[in-house]
Amino acid sequence: MSAESSTFLAARSDAVPWIMRRTVTMDPRTSPYTLTTLRPEHFAGLEALQQACYPTLHPDELMRVPHFESQHAVFAAGQIVVEVDGQVIGQGSGFFTDFDFAAPAHRFAEFCDGFFFRGHQPTGAYYYGADISVHPAWRGRGIGRAIYQARKQLVLAHGKRGIVAGGLLPGYAAHRRDISVKEYVEAVVAERLFDPTLSFQLKQGFVVRGLLPGYIHDSASDGYATLLVWDAASGDL
Repeated sequence: MSAESSTFLAARSDAVPWIMRRTVTMDPRTSPYTLTTLRPEHFAGLEALQQACYPTLHPDELMRVPHFESQHAVFAAGQIVVEVDGQVIGQGSGFFTDFDFAAPAHRFAEFCDGFFFRGHQPTGAYYYGADISVHPAWRGRGIGRAIYQARKQLVLAHGKRGIVAGGLLPGYAAHRRDISVKEYVEAVVAERLFDPTLSFQLKQGFVVRGLLPGYIHDSASDGYATLLVWDAASGDL
């Protein structure tokens, strides 16, 4: 079981006002991890993290150093990085946008401007969650939840309406011969099946608003993703 400290330390001078440098103690045998915002020294580590976290994605769907350079230039405050002793072990990236729920279909790479995030709209009503990932060796220690909490704090600090994202379905590969993607998602929402990504997102207060076919080149989910929304007005942190 992980234990998170309730102490929030003062923000470092290279951070931004909305995010506090949070120190979390997981186990007395391990080093505490910290949350901060994207800085140039994180770029190479983030590229390596992508490769470790997404083995089923097509290489064109992975973010690389030039992408992180652009994200830093466009909206550093929206890019969350988790590190332990200088090693990048997690991240949450995204940007503000006015999402059209009347026409929600989109491809991940295109919506994210090829992962450069140059479509960031400072006045946009929603934070678009482009990616959230934790290194496989560090999962199960509350890091993913901490990243989601930081995203929610960002949204509340800027007076946005919520978070919208496309969620991958890594568990579907084991069921694709038996049920459709729609049936799989319905079963996960009803807690009849468990998906390592969707089940976790539902626990963070997200709701499924539909399916996004052709969202991403991912062999595990046949290219599908869920359309997920967290409503800031829900008060679910």
